[in-house]
Formats: sequence, structure tokens, C-alpha cells
Amino acid sequence: MNHYLGYSEKELERLKGYWTAKEIEQQPTCWRETSAILSECNAVIQEFMAPVLAQPELRIIMTGAGTSAFAGRALAPLLSEKLERRVEAIATTDIVSNPTQYFAEDVPTLLVSFARSGNSPESVAAVELGKQCLTNCYHLVLTCNAEGQLYKNSLNDDKSLSVLMPKETNDQSFAMTSSFSSMMLSALSILDSKNDYTKVIENFSQCSEVLIKEFNAKISDIAAYDIQRVIYLGSGGLQGLAQESALKLLELTAGKVVAAFDSPLGFRHGPKSIVDSRTMIVVFISNDPHTRKYDLDLLAELRRDNIAGQVIAITAKLDDRVTEGDYWQLPQMDTATDAELLFPYILFAQIYSFHRALALGNTPDNPCPTGEVNRVVQGVIIHKLNK
Repeated sequence: MNHYLGYSEKELERLKGYWTAKEIEQQPTCWRETSAILSECNAVIQEFMAPVLAQPELRIIMTGAGTSAFAGRALAPLLSEKLERRVEAIATTDIVSNPTQYFAEDVPTLLVSFARSGNSPESVAAVELGKQCLTNCYHLVLTCNAEGQLYKNSLNDDKSLSVLMPKETNDQSFAMTSSFSSMMLSALSILDSKNDYTKVIENFSQCSEVLIKEFNAKISDIAAYDIQRVIYLGSGGLQGLAQESALKLLELTAGKVVAAFDSPLGFRHGPKSIVDSRTMIVVFISNDPHTRKYDLDLLAELRRDNIAGQVIAITAKLDDRVTEGDYWQLPQMDTATDAELLFPYILFAQIYSFHRALALGNTPDNPCPTGEVNRVVQGVIIHKLNK
């Protein structure tokens, strides 16, 4: 019998957490499978992408709803630096309600859509609004569902390219985990095509397997603490990851734990007021030498304040400022870029959210059985844009 995150399949079925645990733990395998798919489809991808990216005035928008939007938020600043051009993250939920504002500039645009199911009303509508509002709009659709409306709509469009993730990434659980990271990996590899990510993916996949094996029980112990507020902090792309980390905790605990996010520099400007003795703060430490200084300054300050119940540094590198308090070090990632750190870093937040949900008596696979929130959003009415 298989075990996931320290539980047998039978135990997980009883706890209604089987899919969540399995989908968290399967991610390194999914990343390798995603890498293989990208290699196999490389010629088709490059045939579509090369002329699009060659346009000097191209605007790249990364979009999605909820977790899918945060994949774009995590990648946008990192890709902007790599590509030396503007890359923006704008959620479909913003585009659909305010299309003439976000599509005000009629320039060649690549809309990168992240979508687990491809059936969210906003995901489908955002693509159609791009076509309606912009003279020259291209679409890169990254999805986990071949039966989704977004994927089907793209098939006969010469300005669209869809890339399917491995079948098992179409997460059956409520919360997106392997879908999020696999789509994020695809966007990074496709857009930063000048770099071969094959070895990089294998490296952080191995690191993540070690992390799951060695840290799962320790994270479970932390999740047993009576923490009522959790704050995730990160700079640049790691702030987008912090936002996704906070959402995972809100989703799996059904809001029983208050979760928030910010940047280390931004946190001082008011949000720090939330900290009390039942607050845990997690700081995702950057590997960038300049950014890292700011992350460590705030880490040291939080420890000096001695108000939070726990302050944890998630880091790939060790130094005196990190080791002065609680920290988790990733193995073999001390020379990694922040883009590479996104993948093992998110595992801490996902695993913590899973164990915290169980500690509170929640059912991770369906944390809101009364139906106020759903795996695929419901109740959205798409209104026609008169333009």
C-alpha cells in the first residue's frame, strides 16, 4: 500500500485527504514528465513562439484565476529579468471586469493563460476579450485538461498554442498543487527558451524528493501548534509564491487560519501590525545577493521583536543571520536562481497547509463541503462587452 505525506492510502481515504496528499507528493515526478513533454513538443513550440517573441514591441501578460493567477505573479518579475522585456501578471478576474483598462494599449500581445481545468468562465472570457480588444493578440494556453473549453477553443486558431500538462496534474483535490507547479515550470521553460532547463529540473526535482522525505514529519509537528495567523513573505517573484502559499492555507483550513502575504520591505508599512504571539511568519529567502540583504534584514528584525510565535526562514544558503533562529535549508540549491527556488519552496507551504487542515479536523480534498467555494468556480455571469 502506498503512503503519501506519512499516511497510508486507507488512512487518507478516511481523512478525505488522499488526493491532496498524493498530488503534493507526486510533483517531482510530474515535473520530470512535464519536461519530457516540452522536449517532445519543442519543434512545434518554437515554430509558434519564435516569431511571436521576435516582435520588439510585444507585451507579455500572464493570466489565470486564483492559484493560476499566482503562477503568473511568481514568474512575471523573474521572466522580465531573464527576457529583458516587460512581462506582466494580470488575473483573468481583473481582465474580465475591466478589459478596456487592462487592454488599453493596442500593441502585439502574448496572453499566457494558466488553467487547471480550462473551464473557469473568466479563463475562457479573458481569451475572447483579448481577441476583441486587441488587433494582434497571441495565446499560449497551459492547461491540465484536454477536455476543457479553453483547450478545445484553441485548437483551430493559428494565433493560439496549447500545451497539455501530464494527465495526473489535473488535480482531483480542491486545491491546486501539481497543476500549479507544472504549469509554472512549462511557462518558465517555454518563454526562457534560450536556456535548457532539463538538468535544472532534475536538480530541483531531486532536492524536492529529499525535502518531502526529510521534512514532512517535522512540518507535521509544526502544524500541530496552535497558530491562528500565518504570514508568508517573499521578494520579487517569491512574493507571488508567498501569495499562493497564503491561499493554500486559507483553502485547506477553510479560513480557520488567517493567512496573508507581503514582501519583506512592504511588511513594515502597516501589515506588520497583525503579528502577535499566535502568529507564524515564514520568510522565503532569495538567492540573489542584493535582494537577500533585504530579506535577512527583515528576518533579523522579526526575531529581535520577539512577538511572533514562530519565525521560520526557508533558504537554500546558510549564513550566521539565517542560523540565529528557526530555518529550513534546501539541499543542493545554494547556486540556484530564484526561479528555480519557486518549486521546492512551495512544497513547504503545501505540506504545512495539508497537515494544518488535518490538525483542525478539516477534510483537505473538499475543505468546504457546504459548497460556498468549488473546485471549478461557479456563479460567474460573463457580461458582453459593447465596444
